[in-house]
Amino acid sequence: MLVLNKIEKRYINFHLKDISLSVEKGDYFVLLGESGAGKSIILEIIAGLIKPNTGSVVLNGKDITDLKIQKRKIGLLFQDYAVFPHMKVKDNIAYSVKKHKTASDVDRVVKELATKVSIDHLLNRRPETLSGGELQRVALARTLAFEPELLLLDEPLSSLDIHLRDELRSLLRKLNKDGISIIHVTHDYEEAISLATKVGIINDGRIIQTGTPKEVFHNPQSKFVAHLTGVKNFYNAEIIHENKVLLEGKTEITILPTTKRGKACLYFRAEDVVLSLSKLESSIANQLNGNITDIIPSTNGMEIVVDVGIKVIVLISNQSCEAMSLDVGKQIWIGIKASVLKIRY
Repeated sequence: MLVLNKIEKRYINFHLKDISLSVEKGDYFVLLGESGAGKSIILEIIAGLIKPNTGSVVLNGKDITDLKIQKRKIGLLFQDYAVFPHMKVKDNIAYSVKKHKTASDVDRVVKELATKVSIDHLLNRRPETLSGGELQRVALARTLAFEPELLLLDEPLSSLDIHLRDELRSLLRKLNKDGISIIHVTHDYEEAISLATKVGIINDGRIIQTGTPKEVFHNPQSKFVAHLTGVKNFYNAEIIHENKVLLEGKTEITILPTTKRGKACLYFRAEDVVLSLSKLESSIANQLNGNITDIIPSTNGMEIVVDVGIKVIVLISNQSCEAMSLDVGKQIWIGIKASVLKIRY
């Protein structure tokens, strides 16, 4: 459906480099990256707000690189709602179609879209009387009114509270299942997990990994991707035996048997590490003793940083942290099963 081919855009202090990606009809493609990585620039190039220095934008087999924004069947929704403050909700939704349809058709479109995004009870209200979530739904309905072939979303949930974010996520998933192809940029890993059918990771103007959420989040190709997608434990490794690996040239651990040798990367998730006050009486392959160097609150509990020669991050519940009376400097044991260790050769 959409193909970006070797897109480049140069600024004085930033360079979007060799951006190539494909989005198929029906995809929910999430472009995930930190602030300043170039996500919004890519959307604006697709929409026609910015022209690339080199490369092409192809939509449904047609090169639209030089096509004016008004001629592209692409909808762009920003995070700041961008509704017309002097118009009622129904007039905001009707804005892009009233020049091309009869009054009865405009009324029908407005009612259908308002119902689809659950704002049909707000049609006679003005924007200043609406909540952030309601404003975002108005902006979304107005964007959908001209029947875009592709919907672009620029951090659409970032300014909403948790409850409203969950509601909008559900709505966006439904719209995608109804057949709308979407490209959504965000810095929020959880947002990507909950919405994406495909994911692209962008860093410093380059897309460094793409794939399904499972391919990207379970098999990060670099330390940057690992950290961005929630894998906190990612190490340079050297396979020194069929089931032994040396991490960061310091700490030897046991892995599942492999015929490979030499340099690699090894990673595992913080929630897959067992934490104990004493050595574990179990068959866990790797039991390491160390000191707690930091305790970090997170959305899913407490991240305990343990120095066992390398720094290992362990995720536990708040209750477990309190029950074990954990504190910085305390000696602790960690256990890591060989089966949870992932290796990228």
